[in-house]
Amino acid sequence: MATKLTSRADDYAQRYNDLVKQADLAENSSVRWCMVIKPYWYAIWENIKDVLDAMFKATWHQNAYFPLFIPKSFFSKEANHVEWFAKECAVVTHYRLKNWENWEGIVVDPEAKLEEELIVRPTSETIIWDSYRNWITSHRDLPLLINQRANVVRWEMRTRLFLRSAEFQWQEWHTAHATAEEADEEARKMLEVYSDFVKNFMGIYHYKGEKPEHEKFAWAVKTYTFEPMMQDFKALQAWTSHNLWQNFAKAFDVKFTNKNNELEYVYATSWWVSTRLIWGLIMAHSDDNWLVLPPALAPIHLVIVPIAKTEEDKQEVLNALQPCLDTLKQRKLTIDSKFLGAYQIPYKVKIDDDNQKTPGWKFNEWELKGVPLRIAVWKRDLEKWEVELFRRDTMEKKFVKLENLSEEIEKLLKEIQENIYLKHSEFTKAHTYKADSYDELKEKVEKWFVLAHWDWTKETAMKVQDELKATIRCLPFDGEIQEGIDPVSWKKSARRVIYAKSY
Repeated sequence: MATKLTSRADDYAQRYNDLVKQADLAENSSVRWCMVIKPYWYAIWENIKDVLDAMFKATWHQNAYFPLFIPKSFFSKEANHVEWFAKECAVVTHYRLKNWENWEGIVVDPEAKLEEELIVRPTSETIIWDSYRNWITSHRDLPLLINQRANVVRWEMRTRLFLRSAEFQWQEWHTAHATAEEADEEARKMLEVYSDFVKNFMGIYHYKGEKPEHEKFAWAVKTYTFEPMMQDFKALQAWTSHNLWQNFAKAFDVKFTNKNNELEYVYATSWWVSTRLIWGLIMAHSDDNWLVLPPALAPIHLVIVPIAKTEEDKQEVLNALQPCLDTLKQRKLTIDSKFLGAYQIPYKVKIDDDNQKTPGWKFNEWELKGVPLRIAVWKRDLEKWEVELFRRDTMEKKFVKLENLSEEIEKLLKEIQENIYLKHSEFTKAHTYKADSYDELKEKVEKWFVLAHWDWTKETAMKVQDELKATIRCLPFDGEIQEGIDPVSWKKSARRVIYAKSY
């Protein structure tokens, strides 16, 4: 039985830890700074991967795999990029142990030192572009649209399950193009792919835009992002796409013969999402009764709890539900997507007939795990030919006739998906504020996304970061493009940007 959830106001970090522990999502590993993702939550990550993989393939991208180990010399070719990861890199220096017969005395064999040290992959641009040099010779080889699913290692000391750990899973795209225009179009398109997924499958509202110059990815000429608000009013950056221009191509000498038979460097993009998505899913939708999951990604759509005194009564209950279950097997949950059309997901039903647990214990367990719908069936209800149907997002119960049950389940799952997004959208918009003075910015940025004018200088942005611990999250695409006055420097500004505190 779950303990009481720490309130958001009292201790938001502890609230998250409570959720992860009580819902049995993950745990800290014996390997310090690493995590173990447990089956229930890994099933959600698999659902995320399946949908994104379908989206990527629908936009003509392909999957490949590149080595975990990267020669240290590769990093010297693009030092500005490496600066982002240098303090977090894990380095392999030897390839053998000695005294292995005696584990207490085991040591690294000093004679097994590598000729060149290897970096454990913090990101894959260097190793991938080394391969692209051999793959690309002509404009006929372009565009090259490659995705990799992999583990990466960044030796971070301040960790939190899913949000930040030394090892985590992600997908990273690295594409090559014949023109600058094609590369930028690719980066913008993939931002829209991510946006489609986050809105329609994760049920998360967000602002799309471009990062300011001082916040963009190293060696990118443009970094595109979208920023959702978590329930503590902070922004979560979990999705970015980058227009890398010709920077990596020049570092690794990746050239092609264009249509005019001229030799030039290719243009590149990269983009990624990681298990940080899971953090966003938890903290965007959880409530005082623990997790709330959008049906599009839920490992279980419907849990059935038969309540009976004998095995015969339980079987009678399940037999009565069988026509509904047979109908659900033949139908699917449909999610409308810009890039996938009507994407169909098989209904996943769990029958919890564990005799070692009470009905109340089961109800509590599935509520805290965020299962969208629950059916409780007493034998006495069968006399009226109805069951109790509970929806997790609103905590509402109602009795439904068995003859209408499958249709009601399908309708409610669709409603729950839409309601989860609507609720997060309303929450975000209600906490987005236009500030025209520094006092307003200072006050509102604690619990709001603040739209304020910016004079386009790093100095002003750093002043806000130092004094208010807030950063410019993006230059929103649909923001207000008109002149104003920066409330910090009192200089002219061409547009508003979004300031917020973040993870």
